[in-house]
Amino acid sequence: MLSGKQVVLGVTGGIAAYKAVELCRLFVREGADVRVILTAAAKQFVTPLTFQTVSGNRVYDDLFAGSRLYTVDHVGLAQAADLMLVAPATANCLGKLAVGIADDLLTTTLLAVGCPVLLAPAMNTKMLENPAVQENIDKLTMRGYRFVPPTEGELACGDCGGGRLAPVDIIFAAAKSLLLPSTELRGVRLLVTAGPTREAIDPVRYLTNHSSGKMGYAVAKAAAEQGAEVTLVSGPVTLPAPAGVNIVHVTTAQEMYAAVLNLYPEMDVVVKAAAVADYRPAGVQETKIKKDGDMVLSLVRTPDILAELGKYKQNQILVGFAAETDNLRENALAKLFRKNLELIVANDLTEDGAGFNTDTNVVKFYFRDGQERQLARMSKLEVAREIIREIKRMMNIATEIS
Repeated sequence: MLSGKQVVLGVTGGIAAYKAVELCRLFVREGADVRVILTAAAKQFVTPLTFQTVSGNRVYDDLFAGSRLYTVDHVGLAQAADLMLVAPATANCLGKLAVGIADDLLTTTLLAVGCPVLLAPAMNTKMLENPAVQENIDKLTMRGYRFVPPTEGELACGDCGGGRLAPVDIIFAAAKSLLLPSTELRGVRLLVTAGPTREAIDPVRYLTNHSSGKMGYAVAKAAAEQGAEVTLVSGPVTLPAPAGVNIVHVTTAQEMYAAVLNLYPEMDVVVKAAAVADYRPAGVQETKIKKDGDMVLSLVRTPDILAELGKYKQNQILVGFAAETDNLRENALAKLFRKNLELIVANDLTEDGAGFNTDTNVVKFYFRDGQERQLARMSKLEVAREIIREIKRMMNIATEIS
């Protein structure tokens, strides 16, 4: 299945390096051309000869060695690769990649690639939980790097917890999904809204909310992975646009309303993940309001975008979100029927790991036909892939998402 595909397999210095040998064998067995890069630390755990024997190719381990195949090894390897996989990826490797350090053959190649990069971290539990490591993982995720998260289990140091390299078959399946990307949503036009809106009070101040846009951006990315033609209408956020997505930037609720209603007739699916301000000031002061005692602010309602979409829906699938602090099921279901949705994604903002400004979410799906589905705590990208899975099901596209 992987004939003609070239995989660059990076192996860093962790005890799990020996498992990369089996990973290499799986790629070769399915016809891939595997080029292995070993760091100096990786060679303390497994020899170049082992990988040369399994891959059938020369092993690359020296940035300054004379190249036999490419003019410059790290550039040639990067340009030829259909996928770059690092397994195991140590905390050191993730940290260098997050800040752009290129001090060996592996990191220089990682910075030169244009193909998808898949990272499979493995390290001690405390190292994995260290805030610096988590920040690096978050940075790399937002830049488009794909991860196969480590699992829990007994570690080489004797501890038991997170940080164990994911099973080789799981890593291999994730790699195949990138080498043979799904096109199941090809031809489907999907609109996602994301982020907050800002409603000006004066030239300095505005009303807004805590939305970071991460959930909506994750949905756009997950849909694009499946081949959909994705348009992302985004409020003001600090996130990079997902690859392959058309983006429309807006600031106010009225601007988002106009953009979404203009695009709506062309769409097959709308996922309304934006946290649109419900109110705006009745008037905007032209000059900065000076502090002079208490201030009374008169507010008026902003347009209810999702309700408008439900009112004028033809054959589109509508997905909404409900962020609640109490009566989750009752409030979510009321919103689902009031706004004529097929699916509402509800979360309890009081629950740990859910809601705004987090990289994880804990949600429950409520469907128009009465079905319910509770998801465990997971990354927002994983939640987004579950949303896309349900959209595919509603469109009678049954194939599983990798």
